Amino acid sequence: MNRLNVNGIDLAYDSYGDEKHETILLIAGLGTQMIRWTAPFCEMLAARGYRVIRFDNRDTGLSTHFSQHDPLDFETLARTLMSGQRPHIPYTLEDMSDDTIGLLDALDIAKAHIVGRSMGGMIAQLTASRYPERVISLTSIMSTTGNPELPQTSPEVMALMTRPAPNPREDEAGYLAQSTAFARQIAGTGYAFNEEEYHSIIREELRRAYDPGSIGRQIAAIAVSGDRRPQLAKIDVPTLVIHGAEDSMFVPACGEDTAKAIPDSEYMVLEGMGHDLPEQLFGSVIDGIVRTTQRNKPN
Repeated sequence: MNRLNVNGIDLAYDSYGDEKHETILLIAGLGTQMIRWTAPFCEMLAARGYRVIRFDNRDTGLSTHFSQHDPLDFETLARTLMSGQRPHIPYTLEDMSDDTIGLLDALDIAKAHIVGRSMGGMIAQLTASRYPERVISLTSIMSTTGNPELPQTSPEVMALMTRPAPNPREDEAGYLAQSTAFARQIAGTGYAFNEEEYHSIIREELRRAYDPGSIGRQIAAIAVSGDRRPQLAKIDVPTLVIHGAEDSMFVPACGEDTAKAIPDSEYMVLEGMGHDLPEQLFGSVIDGIVRTTQRNKPN
């Protein structure tokens, strides 16, 4: 693991594969760390002939945290947005998009293939639309456009996601139980949920960092980002949109809307997949990413 100063903050990252190969940059989702892009996934992708970089978004993992800010009050945020005002928040998705380019700058990488999941997909979308000269291809996984007419996440899922969790330093078993209940809720039914592997990832995240306020700050960044479809319409790089047929966080209509908003994009629906990435689907997802990186290249 390495750290670089980017845009006045530190970003933690690591790298797989030959540094001389084209780069695929992986962006993690809401409140999660770079290790959710597991080492086996990164190694499989790098074995296809790429340099693969994963990193901790700001406010997660071993990157700079913004814990000096007050915890998010969801009710106040909702009232402010409904009144048409813009709330004061620590950072935006645009800032996080700037971080991705800043990381490429710090690593002296002129262009990269950008892959993001969930919130990371939103960041990837913004990066492709705001920095077209730096993005070779885009893969947006289990994400959405911000279109206000799309079906919203169910109250049950939102309640599980935002419910205060036990302090894992005092009650690790309670923390794991609540986290696992949420993960099971959003997982698809097509593949067995690997509880042992999930607990291993959560424990590793806890060893790396514990900041219960970060997910709220990132939710706020998503909430103020608005409808991104006008920006997505400007994307002109090869694009793949991957979505789970059983996604309960962002229902399949969100993936369809993303593909519709980005010109000439490919839409790939994975049966049995929810808002997760089971190991059994690594091959299919990697095949899609690689196919997209090679689109429009001369034979």
